[in-house]
Amino acid sequence: MNNTKPALRTLYLEKRKALETDSHEDLSFSIANQCLKLPIWDYQYFHLYLPLTEKAEIDTTLILTLLQGRDKAIFVPKIKSEYVLEHILLTDQTKIQKNKWEIPEPESGITIAPNELEVVFIPLLAFDLNGHRVGYGKGFYDRFLSQCKPSVIKIGLSFFDPITTIMDTNSYDIRLDYCVSPERIYRFSS
Repeated sequence: MNNTKPALRTLYLEKRKALETDSHEDLSFSIANQCLKLPIWDYQYFHLYLPLTEKAEIDTTLILTLLQGRDKAIFVPKIKSEYVLEHILLTDQTKIQKNKWEIPEPESGITIAPNELEVVFIPLLAFDLNGHRVGYGKGFYDRFLSQCKPSVIKIGLSFFDPITTIMDTNSYDIRLDYCVSPERIYRFSS
């Protein structure tokens, strides 16, 4: 198997899109349940992406419900400019709309600086046993994570188990602390 980011990106996007609707829902639910076992529930400031249904992303609204039930401050990303995310507080009044890439994001709202976030849920297509991930290739999250404090907890979410090694990682790639799959939580040492 070709374990380069472009090849993995193509393969895992196809694998995700091939999931039946019922399987997608069941796996998303299992991932949300696994998240309950993470050591994150004493923190207050969470970043959570909203699911991009066109790319069959994990249904993060289930995790959103868990966070809301614990009165956490939840910030969702909005693309501010090329390769830059801003993080907007999600409230009952927040209007969500899809941008030109069909990504659901808030229209506007109260923002937070990246270095104030404590826990970040990160979208990915594939990950390896070293905590490296394959995203969509634009570098939004690596740029954002480089602005977070070193202690921020970085959590990937994946329908699938890890591969052994992503071959073409580089110094800009920021590793995950955890990746949650339907069956288990993978923890990566720094």
